[in-house]
Amino acid sequence: MRNFLAQLWSDECGFVVSSELVFVATLLVIGLTTGFSAIRNQVVGELADVADAVSELDQSYSFAQITANNSSTRGAAFVDENDLGEADNASQDQVASSLPNEDGLAISAGTGER
Repeated sequence: MRNFLAQLWSDECGFVVSSELVFVATLLVIGLTTGFSAIRNQVVGELADVADAVSELDQSYSFAQITANNSSTRGAAFVDENDLGEADNASQDQVASSLPNEDGLAISAGTGER
């Protein structure tokens, strides 16, 4: 038993393979971390664009009086006003100024995408 343990202790046949595995695994983890952070930034940007598009929806409507045969209905109207925190200029992007760039710093975009 003692000889067997001594042989295991002095055996270095798999040393190169295991160190290569550690090196490859380290590169893989670094690559995945970088890739996931890039994906995160792109998803945040797309979700911000969707939020901006939804906030720009105008739900205003109006219709005039309708009269047919012996019945009628008055007209009605609704004007959709700016949401809380929404800019008066409808073309201004509301959320682009708060998006992080690749370095994690906030970017500033004065006007929306056209």
